[in-house]
Amino acid sequence: MSTISFDIIDHLADIQPGSHLDELRSQRPQARENAQKSYSALFDPDDAGNVSALERYAVATFVTGLHRQSVAADFYAAALQKLDRPDIADIVDAEITRGLAKGPYGRYPEGPLSTEDEEGPDYRVFPGHEEILGARLAAALQHAHLLVFHPRDANPEALQKLLGAGWSTTDIVTLSQLVAFLSFQIRVVAGLRALAATSNHTSASSGEAPVFTALLASGAL
Repeated sequence: MSTISFDIIDHLADIQPGSHLDELRSQRPQARENAQKSYSALFDPDDAGNVSALERYAVATFVTGLHRQSVAADFYAAALQKLDRPDIADIVDAEITRGLAKGPYGRYPEGPLSTEDEEGPDYRVFPGHEEILGARLAAALQHAHLLVFHPRDANPEALQKLLGAGWSTTDIVTLSQLVAFLSFQIRVVAGLRALAATSNHTSASSGEAPVFTALLASGAL
């Protein structure tokens, strides 16, 4: 059973009980509940399997840092610091700086979409850092970078690198779910914070705005 006692999206978006955004999210209780269940399953699972809390929070800190979302990045970095591996936390912070890029980029399989191919960096963890992180966590950060900036380059070779570093197929599914959830969470929180900042302004398209606002605030977008 999860020990988490707060709603992560409400926390990151600074939504107060009884506020306008709280009421909007309450209109979609199932979507709100599912988003929270996803967070609990990934960060406070009943059975963590082979993916440790250190790996989960290190990847989360790295991914949110790459997205340049300071509120989420600070939250996960603080959780990582509590795991008593300040060396890992410092290295992840340094790797965020090294890994920053502009995406999406990469290459599609040869065909009509090839005209949209874009060159970009082939991120690799600094060798001196990999010695401390270990091959497994270093491979996870490299794969997370691929999923954030150039998922079109995902292929069997990329998965084989994870397998070679000690990630099982089940572990890889967990890692992929983690990165996907963080991307979703970041978009929703950013949208909610934008809505909060503009809540006193009247939308020019007032007929459509309430529908969009309700969907976004519920966590459905």
